Amino acid sequence: MKKYLFIIPIVFSHSFYSQKSIKSLPCYDLTEVLKVEPTALYKPHLDASRSFNVNILKNTSQVQKYINKGKFHTVKKSGKGFKVQKLDYSRAYLVSKAKSILEKIGSKFSKETKGHTFTVSSITRTLEDQCRLRKVNSNASLGISSHNYGNSFDISYVRFNGVLKNNPKMEVALEKVLKYYADAGKIFYIKERQQSCFHVTVRNY
Repeated sequence: MKKYLFIIPIVFSHSFYSQKSIKSLPCYDLTEVLKVEPTALYKPHLDASRSFNVNILKNTSQVQKYINKGKFHTVKKSGKGFKVQKLDYSRAYLVSKAKSILEKIGSKFSKETKGHTFTVSSITRTLEDQCRLRKVNSNASLGISSHNYGNSFDISYVRFNGVLKNNPKMEVALEKVLKYYADAGKIFYIKERQQSCFHVTVRNY
């Protein structure tokens, strides 16, 4: 009778799980991320974000947790006075007050410009989203962003009515609306030159 020798490839199984565990490691070091000091201009945005009782969004599962709790609300692809561009590095969710203010900004802009629209270029981001963004945009934040809390969004000032083109008249009209809500204590905003957008953070008024 012939005898056969069977060898179980345990070593390959071990190698597979080792590689899998490496791949599951986060793409950021939270300790290092938290060490990055915000500028004096940006600090009020982070302080406002932390007042909504939302923890730093690290990944998709945390976003889903807040959706399930009813804390995050879906931002539609378009509304009165605004359109949301295809979001490759952020998610169309905001806390209730932020969604409401975005809609009010859009409505007021539409009224002031007799029906024109602006473009929302970024909304809520996780730390993992920021990792992906930094691969294509070296200017993306290395530290915590107010986008990581679900109450910030970016509005392009070079894309109106779906057309990518400098439009000084529309840009002035848009900033006038943003200043109105900033003066009312509803938002903070920064004009970001490199990204050609207004970074808007909604306050917990």
